[in-house]
Amino acid sequence: MHRNPKSLVARFAGVTVLATAALTAAASAASDSPNPALAISADALSEHVRILASDAFEGRAPGTPGEEKTVAYLIEQFRKAGLEPGGTDGGWTQAVPLVRSQLRGPATVTLRQGGDTRTLRNGEDLTVQTLRPVDRVALDDAPLVFVGYGITAPELDWDDYKGVDLRGRIAVVLVNDPDFETPQPGRFDGRAITYYGRWTYKYEEAARRGAAGVLIVHETAPAAYGWATVQSSGLSPLFDIERADADAAHVPMRGWMQRALAQSLFEAAGLDFEAQKQRAQRPDFTPVVLDDASLSIAFEVQRESIVSRNVIAKIPGGTRPDESVVFSAHWDAYGVAPPEQQTDGDRIRHGAIDNATGVAAVLELARVFAAGPRPQRSLLFVALTAEEKGLLGAMHYAAHPLAPLETTAAVFNIEMLSPDGPTRDIASWGKGGVSLERDLANAATARGRSYSPDPNLEAGFFYRADHFAFARVGVPAITVGAGLDRIDGGVAAGRAKRDAYFASAYHQPGDRWNADWDLRGAAQDVTLLHDLGADLANSTRWPAWDAGSPFGAVHARSDEARR
Repeated sequence: MHRNPKSLVARFAGVTVLATAALTAAASAASDSPNPALAISADALSEHVRILASDAFEGRAPGTPGEEKTVAYLIEQFRKAGLEPGGTDGGWTQAVPLVRSQLRGPATVTLRQGGDTRTLRNGEDLTVQTLRPVDRVALDDAPLVFVGYGITAPELDWDDYKGVDLRGRIAVVLVNDPDFETPQPGRFDGRAITYYGRWTYKYEEAARRGAAGVLIVHETAPAAYGWATVQSSGLSPLFDIERADADAAHVPMRGWMQRALAQSLFEAAGLDFEAQKQRAQRPDFTPVVLDDASLSIAFEVQRESIVSRNVIAKIPGGTRPDESVVFSAHWDAYGVAPPEQQTDGDRIRHGAIDNATGVAAVLELARVFAAGPRPQRSLLFVALTAEEKGLLGAMHYAAHPLAPLETTAAVFNIEMLSPDGPTRDIASWGKGGVSLERDLANAATARGRSYSPDPNLEAGFFYRADHFAFARVGVPAITVGAGLDRIDGGVAAGRAKRDAYFASAYHQPGDRWNADWDLRGAAQDVTLLHDLGADLANSTRWPAWDAGSPFGAVHARSDEARR
């Protein structure tokens, strides 16, 4: 994986030369500024997405030829725009060491309950995986224990485990957190999901409890995506950062089960699934052994170390180069799907909206900023790897920053811009409690638009985007995405478009570029981000977390560096 970026560019020169010509023509047609070089171009955004989401890039999975092409393309575009390398040792990239784990061959899953034996299908009834450093997983007749939402939150006086011994057992866990379906908000911030509701937390807590495995019950509404998304990720390779404590950090087996399977398990154990869910929404919940239900699971594991890459370009600040503003987006998608997951004969999960649109925005911002006056603070343009595998590229950067985090004024992360035309509003993901949200609202107002807080807080997007890796270390950060209030059709039309995308295309081959896309709205959104970045890069302001934010205390530790 350690290849010379110059050789990558040469290898894919045919792609980049054609792309550059097309983008130059697209940029010249921009009309938002008297000088086309200083205007965000909808056509240029579309051309970047067309190329990055094309079959040639094979779904941009880390550690594949698709990564090689993606990295080469990004480097070439940054270089053509006149930016400087911002990576390690004066290069364009930052190495991100990862471990890739995937099933070798099929998984055998057998359910025993009530004297009956039933074979379950991996990918259909459930998904099974592991990040343990092992060659084989073998669980024999592991009992199933329902542990509610699988949450231990001492500060909320909440413990779903109540001391249950999970050694040798598989925990069955509900997705989201206890407030999602309650009529009144409780201890978990109402329908706005907390980190305790994220599947990542549930796996982490089960590992701390010594469980042999954990299966999350999939339900579309609280998960915020359908089974096809679970299937797509569940049958794809897993990635993790290199860990000395991988045995302790991960359960031997993890995965999801269909709601229908959970219902049948509960029914055979003499339990009502819905009644048990309601019981799990109370702090006095106690775990329940699912009668004599047990699973035997066996599969071979292929593990290998790879080195993926973040791609980083910069414009050094003219007067305060040690202070920076970051624009980021993740370049990775899900690669090529197994044959059984093809859509209309297509197996490539192109990742057009998620997240070639975000990468296109970073490239356009880089081009426009490079064509304009040098800012006072440095600007970094970062294309991050392995977001789809758990924000791993962003986590690595936050642990090994290439610009001081204490003087990183802000991170503007970009995700899933809309291809459906202009909107009256722009949105950010989650409820961050950071001054950047108000800055975004002010920038929208200045352009005659409005700001909409995340309309889908229960989906937990705040914890599902790369800005979260920066927020955890205190850096003011938000993820910016499309609003829903379409000029053509209003909020109802915008919501219908979004819902259709998540139902049929998200993380699936259907997430393709289309020549009929209308990226004028995306260009307007990226223009607002340019406004925000230019204002902040030429000011002495330091964005901050609101009082009571869990990230504010971390940020405050470096206050002296910003005085």
